[in-house]
Amino acid sequence: MTTNASNPTIILIAGHWLGAWAWDEVHEHLTAEGWRTIPMTLPGLDEQDPERASRTLDDQATAIEQTMTQAEASEAEPVVIVAHSGANAPVSLVLDRHPELVRRVVWVDSGPVASGSVFAPDAPEDLDEFPLPPFDALGEQASLEGLSIEALERFRARAVPEPGPVLRQQVTLTNDARLAVPTTLVCCSIPSAQMMELAKAGHPMFAEVSNLDHVDLIDLPTGHWPMWSRPGDLAHILAAAATSPAN
Repeated sequence: MTTNASNPTIILIAGHWLGAWAWDEVHEHLTAEGWRTIPMTLPGLDEQDPERASRTLDDQATAIEQTMTQAEASEAEPVVIVAHSGANAPVSLVLDRHPELVRRVVWVDSGPVASGSVFAPDAPEDLDEFPLPPFDALGEQASLEGLSIEALERFRARAVPEPGPVLRQQVTLTNDARLAVPTTLVCCSIPSAQMMELAKAGHPMFAEVSNLDHVDLIDLPTGHWPMWSRPGDLAHILAAAATSPAN
């Protein structure tokens, strides 16, 4: 199907251990509906990069900014950013630095981080990288609901260790204009009602949500990786969010 020139570009950014490949099924659905999507592999998650273990959150944010700028220059309008899971830290930095380039941000089983956040504050300085844990351990931290054996095998085969500097770097945010960027929260492993309760209670993982000016809540009941467990439904939600009013 021909791309609809009136639609904004959708930039897809997956969480820890994942590259652009994680969005293959969602990308296929969106492309079939005429959307221009750009799945990204962040610095540090390219297995061909010999220096990937030294990449930082700043490197990742810069890469996103460059992709946004190129897309905005070709489309002459702001982009939609989709951030899954641990992509929330670099995307929060981007929103702080260039909120004017973002038409809407969609957090997939994720959300914005607060200034001062560190993903793994106890990670030792000599930790070069953090590989994908065994699935029994991972499942204690994030829901694997809906993932087929094939999906888990692909996850294990293609996962790239997360760079240590990304896990240790503190996120510093100074621009309150980031809070005005229209936001959609796609709630998968935690229902939206529970997530908002946690946000209002000041839970550090969700506290920043309470500061946002424009928030739409969408429930997509499944595990933490909906791009594999419910790709068609997620693509439909992303397309709807991308066409929502900017304000």
